[in-house]
Amino acid sequence: MAGYRVANYKPFDPVSKRTEASCLNIAKKTMMTVTKGAPQVILSVTGQDGKLLKEVATAVDAFAKKGYRTLAVAEGDSKSRPRIVGLIVLYDPPREDSKSTIRSAAAMGVDVKMVTGDHVAIAREMCKEVGIGTDIMLTQELNDPATTTSAIEKANVFAEVFPENKYAIVEKLQARGHIVGMTGDGVNDAPALKKADAGIAVSGATDAARSAADIVLTKGGLSVITDAITHSRMIFERMNSYAIYRIAETIRVLLLISLAIIVLNFYPLTVLMLVLLALLNDFPIMMIAYDNAPMAEKPMRWNMERILSESTFLGAMGVVSSFTLLLLGVYVFHLSTPVLETLMFLKLLVAGHMTLYLARSGKKHFWNRPLPSPRLFAVVETTQLAATLLVLSGLLLPPLSLGLVAFVWTYALMFFVINDFGKVAFLRYLDSRNGRTSNRPITPSTIA
Repeated sequence: MAGYRVANYKPFDPVSKRTEASCLNIAKKTMMTVTKGAPQVILSVTGQDGKLLKEVATAVDAFAKKGYRTLAVAEGDSKSRPRIVGLIVLYDPPREDSKSTIRSAAAMGVDVKMVTGDHVAIAREMCKEVGIGTDIMLTQELNDPATTTSAIEKANVFAEVFPENKYAIVEKLQARGHIVGMTGDGVNDAPALKKADAGIAVSGATDAARSAADIVLTKGGLSVITDAITHSRMIFERMNSYAIYRIAETIRVLLLISLAIIVLNFYPLTVLMLVLLALLNDFPIMMIAYDNAPMAEKPMRWNMERILSESTFLGAMGVVSSFTLLLLGVYVFHLSTPVLETLMFLKLLVAGHMTLYLARSGKKHFWNRPLPSPRLFAVVETTQLAATLLVLSGLLLPPLSLGLVAFVWTYALMFFVINDFGKVAFLRYLDSRNGRTSNRPITPSTIA
């Protein structure tokens, strides 16, 4: 500015919410202090008459109701308190995808809250634009010891907040058992980003925010957050399917071998068969990572009790079907030991891979959507076909007749359908008894 020289400059302080500069009037050799910041902050440090302050407050409110942000500028010298000399009006529109992202997040069971340092009127107008509720809580209420955590839970918006308020909001929501996600871009967001269960630094965030966050977005907009939620829930379901399948298979094989040895004094599988069974099982297991896993409508927690219950049921049903087949082979078909061992190998592999379809479908039947991915289906059927050709050819293993192979496939398919209906009924029984769905639902709060 002509005629003035900046003698000292204090950049924006997120705590005091203002910028300050000391300017020297070159001609008069006098110092002038200029400060700029949030209107409520500047008003608190000025010593002007009530009439002007009321006019400023009215103007700020009028702009805020239209969604405009306002900065107040004040000047003063060493002999007097600062006085307001003008207002700077800014408009910071919400991102184009904000409304659709918030709507999508709400449909996924995520409670979206807005935390802002802006004037309450701006916050209210922004809520209307992006589709957030209008239950607004101010800093004074947050700092009031009488304010309960349940009131914070119910609030949709927190306006005129300071950095420490953001941290406190996250902390109090976590204390109520919520999984809290926080998005931010500034230095003042860093403590809350660090505290949150999922701190998300948006594109263009400061280094401090990026360092404190768990996730850094490289693409503009917020829609990528709902994409991340979708993919993470699919991964969760795949992990769930994997756990159920592996536990069920372990129960099935170990109990079958134990029963055969104890009851019949017979070892149903050779060492080579166990090795082949393990190797051929690995290929479908790897394809679980590419499965068309269903996405839960609501956030979920791990529920090991339910996982163990479902896998134990599937494993027990597998033991029943396999041991029944073993008894048929011994007492009805009178098969020789080598042929009986091959028969059990084929049954364990074919039926075991079918169990994967049951583990992935949860409370639904195996034919319900989403169907297995082409990769998973192709690998499962390929390994089953490879094992079938292996026992028909007699390569490495004693051969089976085509009739016995057809019988094993028919037997496995029959029990596959029986197990599917049994699994659905069993899981529905668990839900009715426990009053909850698969893997306990949670109610997280994402703070934008």
